[in-house]
Amino acid sequence: MTETFTSRLTDPVTGVILDSISDGVFTVDHDFRITYFNKAAEEITGFSREEALGKYCHDIFRANMCAGDCALKKTMTEGRTLLNSLTHITDSQGNIIPISLSTSLLKDQSGTVLGGVETFRDRSVVEGLRQELAGAVQIGSMLTRNKEMKQILSLLENLGNSDTTVLIEGETGTGKELLAHAIHANSTRKNKKFVAINCGALPDTLLESELFGYKAGAFTGANKDKQGLFASAGNGTILLDELGDTSPAFQVKLLRLLEDKTYQPLGSVNTCTTEARIIAATNRNLKEMVAEGSFRQDLFYRINVVHLKLPPLRRRTEDIPLLVECFISKMNAIKDCDIEDITPDTLAALMAYDYPGNIRELENIIEHAFVVCRKGTIEPSHLPPNLLGQHHASPIKEQSSEDNRSLTSAMDSTERNIIINALKKAHLNRTVAARQLGMHKATLYRKVKKLHITLPAKDGRSVALQHPDESSS
Repeated sequence: MTETFTSRLTDPVTGVILDSISDGVFTVDHDFRITYFNKAAEEITGFSREEALGKYCHDIFRANMCAGDCALKKTMTEGRTLLNSLTHITDSQGNIIPISLSTSLLKDQSGTVLGGVETFRDRSVVEGLRQELAGAVQIGSMLTRNKEMKQILSLLENLGNSDTTVLIEGETGTGKELLAHAIHANSTRKNKKFVAINCGALPDTLLESELFGYKAGAFTGANKDKQGLFASAGNGTILLDELGDTSPAFQVKLLRLLEDKTYQPLGSVNTCTTEARIIAATNRNLKEMVAEGSFRQDLFYRINVVHLKLPPLRRRTEDIPLLVECFISKMNAIKDCDIEDITPDTLAALMAYDYPGNIRELENIIEHAFVVCRKGTIEPSHLPPNLLGQHHASPIKEQSSEDNRSLTSAMDSTERNIIINALKKAHLNRTVAARQLGMHKATLYRKVKKLHITLPAKDGRSVALQHPDESSS
């Protein structure tokens, strides 16, 4: 019977109908193995139908509710339909995708339960608008409240409509490759290949063979022709990372490629052309290197058409709470943990640190905390000892402890106002307010308790919400 029903789902007519809708649709059997997966489900998750079929649904979706509060499991065990639940899934590339989902039982014509069906919708645009209203902007994996970063991200649409060479400068760990990915994803080449190579990690000969390819016999061990990255990328995008670490000899060859879009594979007498877009990235100041004579001036002017300079994390500390929340959500999903929050003292320690490794270091710090603290709230004791040492021993901490408390208080006040306004707009309906805020209702209750927001026993239009300082007046 199950096979008959599944074949009905995948017949040509039904398949065309289900593949034409924008919502993801999948079905599972009683063991929660996926039996159907439509086109929108492929696009949202990044997994193909072939990869998903037969797999457990939690292995494909890796949602933050998979570990315990699974909506589909509730429907299967309790027999009731669930509508518009909010959660996050992790796609095939490791990106966190906000979705809304609905579930129901899957029955045949005689009423026999064959499994469950779930429809889900990508809420990335809605979530992006919500964050923008709260002062934050998110494009791809890049999330910020910082004015300087917002200006950079505002250029992506124009850059996407152009084939201009882009130079990205920034310290190690500031997200240069993420920005290059975002430029590619917002361009007309988004369905083409994105290829990245660390130029500073390879000697000239190997770097040339990787980028340009080689002919058989070009050097010892070259037994057959090999296609280079420029050839395999086609008319996609190539990121030349750490370009400032390349030799003058390689810079000459790269200059030729930028000038006439041609290159010569090692051992070949013929030239090849490329249509790939080039993005260059470096953690060094190329302008200073030109002045010193360690980087070719003509190459610098050739790649410096659009210059984007990413600020270090110490200059965008307002983004630390956003990034911490993002990393906690991501690692809860990936590592099957249940970290609910971070204490103000822990956040103050994170805000006081100067992050020589920038965003990558912050993510590593949160991952360290997940190893030590598997559930509950992240405390200062869960942070790496070297960070705590700097936080407690630094004279800056002694001088600015009042500022740290003020900053934490200001962030709490901002979050409190956002929640209160959402509750008022929803006429104190907790479920509606949580949905508008893009969070689970349990998360809303936890934040209401943490921020000391006084709620009436029942929802109502006429009952006023109170701040902590208003409740006693």
